[in-house]
Amino acid sequence: MKNLVARAAVVGTAAAAAMFAGVAGASASADGSASDPVSNVAPAGSVQAMAKMSHSAAKAELDAAGIGISSSGGCSDRQTPTCTSLEQVNSASIAGAKTLKSASGCGLTVTGGTEVGHASGTYSHYNGYKLDFSMSSCLTNYITGNFTSIGGSKWEAPSGNVYFNESNHWDVTFYNSGS
Repeated sequence: MKNLVARAAVVGTAAAAAMFAGVAGASASADGSASDPVSNVAPAGSVQAMAKMSHSAAKAELDAAGIGISSSGGCSDRQTPTCTSLEQVNSASIAGAKTLKSASGCGLTVTGGTEVGHASGTYSHYNGYKLDFSMSSCLTNYITGNFTSIGGSKWEAPSGNVYFNESNHWDVTFYNSGS
C-alpha cells in the first residue's frame, strides 16, 4: 500500500509540474529548452518515495555535510533561473549528495537545484530529483572510475542514480539516496 501511495504522489507531482509548465507530456520545458535525456526514465525499482524540503532545511543539511552552494545570480529564488534554489528538493536528493561527498571524498558545490530554466521531465530539477555539481577532476575521476558508462556522457551508479557530464558541470538524477 505504501508503494502505491508513493507512486501516486510521484505521478501527481509530475502531472502538476507538467500542468504548471503548460506542456503536459511535451518534450520542451516552459522556457523552451529541450527535454533532458535523463529526466523521463528511471531504472526499474530504483525510485523511492520523496519528501520535499524547504530551501533553508536543505541548505542546512548541505552546510553541515560541507557541501557548498553557488549561484551565478547570488540568490535562491526558485522562479529566477540565475538563482540556485533548493525549494521543494527531494530529501533523497540531499541525502544522495551527502552520500556522494562521503563516498567520493571530493569537495562538492551545488550549482543548480530546483529553480526554473532547466529541462522538463518527470525526474527533473524542478520536481526535485536533480542537482548540478561544479566540475572537478576529483568528482569526474570518482564517477568515471566507479560507475558504469551507459553512453552519451552518462554513468549509472549501483543505486540507479544517473550522472550526466554536461561538460561544465555534473547533472545528477537522484532516484534515491544512494550515491
